[in-house]
Amino acid sequence: MRALQIGYLVVKLSPVDQYVEVVSLANTKSAIKRLRSAERRRLHNRVYRGQARTAVKKARSLMDKGNLEEAREAVQAATCALDKAAAKGIIHKNNAARRKSRLMQQLNQAEKTA
Repeated sequence: MRALQIGYLVVKLSPVDQYVEVVSLANTKSAIKRLRSAERRRLHNRVYRGQARTAVKKARSLMDKGNLEEAREAVQAATCALDKAAAKGIIHKNNAARRKSRLMQQLNQAEKTA
């Protein structure tokens, strides 16, 4: 039987992979429940964090290509996504502010050189 550790869980696989047994490293009921709720939160938070990352990447790539009109709209979308993630507590508000500031600096620099 193989065992894989994924986060706080240990997953045991049978030799022929006919069944999967999930064994928690937690000892108490409350700790096991916290693991379940933490996993739900992680999956939920991933969505908003990913949306923010994607929006920032899109804005940066448009700036690199020189599409300033589209880049301006993409920066607005990235700002909105970062604010939403910060409001939900997924990223810290100062982290969101720093990323927005850097993005705006890059946009202003791209507009100056164009």
